[in-house]
Amino acid sequence: MILACGREICGDLDASESREWLMTNGIGGYAAGTVGGLLTRRYHGLLIATLKPPLSRTLLMTKLDETASYGDRFFPLYTNRWADGKVDPEGFKQIERFRLDGTIPVWNFACGDALLEKRIWMKYGQNTTYVQYTLHRATQPMSLAIKAMVNHRDHHYNTHGNDDWQLGIESISGGVQIRAFPTATPLYLFARGGADEEVLISTPGHPWYYGYDLAVERYRGMDCFEDHLHAVTFHVTLEPGRSLAVIASTEPDPNPDVAAELESRFQHDRDLFQNSPVAEQTPDWIRQLVLAADQFIVDRTGPDGTPGKTVIAGYPWFGDWGRDTAIALPGLTLSTGRADVARTILQTFARYVARGMIPNRFPEVGDTPDYNTVDATLWYFEAVRTYFDFTDDETLVAELFPVLDSIIHWHCQGTRYDIHMDPEDGLICAGEPGLQLTWMDAKVGDWVVTPRVGKPVEVNALWYHALQIMVRLGGLLGKPTEDYENLAKQTAAGFSRFWNDELGYCYDVLDSPEGDDASLRPNQIFAVSLSQLGEKGYPPLLSPERQRRVVDVCGQKLLTSYGLRSLSPDDPKYRGVYGGDLVERDGAYHQGTVWGWLIGPFALAHFGVYGDRTLARSFLEPMADHLRTHCMGTLSEIFDADAPMSPRGCFAQAWTVAEVVRAWFELEN
Repeated sequence: MILACGREICGDLDASESREWLMTNGIGGYAAGTVGGLLTRRYHGLLIATLKPPLSRTLLMTKLDETASYGDRFFPLYTNRWADGKVDPEGFKQIERFRLDGTIPVWNFACGDALLEKRIWMKYGQNTTYVQYTLHRATQPMSLAIKAMVNHRDHHYNTHGNDDWQLGIESISGGVQIRAFPTATPLYLFARGGADEEVLISTPGHPWYYGYDLAVERYRGMDCFEDHLHAVTFHVTLEPGRSLAVIASTEPDPNPDVAAELESRFQHDRDLFQNSPVAEQTPDWIRQLVLAADQFIVDRTGPDGTPGKTVIAGYPWFGDWGRDTAIALPGLTLSTGRADVARTILQTFARYVARGMIPNRFPEVGDTPDYNTVDATLWYFEAVRTYFDFTDDETLVAELFPVLDSIIHWHCQGTRYDIHMDPEDGLICAGEPGLQLTWMDAKVGDWVVTPRVGKPVEVNALWYHALQIMVRLGGLLGKPTEDYENLAKQTAAGFSRFWNDELGYCYDVLDSPEGDDASLRPNQIFAVSLSQLGEKGYPPLLSPERQRRVVDVCGQKLLTSYGLRSLSPDDPKYRGVYGGDLVERDGAYHQGTVWGWLIGPFALAHFGVYGDRTLARSFLEPMADHLRTHCMGTLSEIFDADAPMSPRGCFAQAWTVAEVVRAWFELEN
């Protein structure tokens, strides 16, 4: 699938700066920017390296400012917006077309009768970015002056430069070495032309460019100005048909064979399709999501030093989260034919289980993960179950079973944050004042926006299915299963308390400090979507009639084109737009904001109730249009709850991509 836009988008600054692109390297590093070429986020850059994979992500090369000299005219190919609001230069006006070539962003710049192509990719497994310029059409040579703007800072922060911060810039063969401070990881910049292209390199004397304006950060209520250093300028004259590449790397000797590296990246994308279930009838937009799924899978070394894999929850700002990994694993790996990757992820997280819990998140700095989650560990059971359904891998089941058994034991006796099974009804209760343990986890200072202390509905649906999974897997391995069976029966009986017959749907939380919470939220959909496991020989938690009523009320009150609202519009706490400063944004995060990942469970629940695959798939199809907005080629984290439901949050979210892919392929079979 080729996702492309012409001058109607590229030549309109509002449209081109609202569309972004993403390139990743499989170890946590990334490059990202806008179609129009100007910076709008602190997270935009051509090399955001992971110095301690998959985290410690550090902006090293921000952008390349190119000026083309062709005939007697000069064409700026870059765009900047400054602190005073002025846009200068307006290089976006030279962009004739933007497209994704697989996952590789490509620009065509029209300069008179000349056509210059620019493409950006990263080497898989390495902090190296290639930016290639090719003069495809011209009646005379074109000269390029390419200014490299650099930095050295955590990708979550802004730099305010000053003349006292003197980055060390040293000339080396074919480029420069840049070191921000004596112990910093160096950035190496090279220019590689063909045999006939002479590249001249000039270092400008350490000038800072002050006051880049970051429009999205302003919308988010964050520091919206930044400074970058002009480190080096590359000069080259290209004949028609010739190319130049700028290489930015933390490696002192990145591969100079640019053509081979480009082909390697294409081959990586082709390999993703080879074992995937895509077929001739698979829509192009689903094929694109198979490529997008790979962008979230990265390396992580286990606590014992064993190489492993994990999932980046979302770009540009999230790291790897246990909850997101467990939820996204089936769609990112199993639905795309990568069971080997799923196996490794499951093993990696098993090594981090402590007191019956997998980590909620890994910090950017430091080695101690956070375990503040009640649902991530229960989603892990679902990931194991799905893996076994795809593979029949009894060896891994036998390896993980003691870990799973210990998790059940800890939940029965109690673990962190008062997470425990209530012996009276078999339901999981969790939470303490000031904590947010479910996926609705917004917190600002001491304010927990959706505390959900008590017995959340989706947690207990997951708990019931975890117990039934243990019955199934234990029986497979010849283990005693009576205790799991008895717990499952007790939980099923206790779960009946969630049904609110007067309202016709489930309570969201039972036994909270304020009583039973009847807020209409999407969490109850999992009591229906997980019921597919009933085919394995045990009863669903809700009767068919109650399942239908849950699907209907969620469809009528919560469903949008891009997911489910996190709260009914009828609720006085409902917030229809996600924006503003941190307090305003987090106040809306789970109080109406639409979550894209929930469209998958809803579509599967709808199919379970109504049995119409075509109708169920129709709920997923608006995502095909969304591939052309926000970050092209992938799917966003959240959307405004009110029309036009603008995309917000992370521009690329693992579980959104995963759940759409998973639901689509499940509904095809």
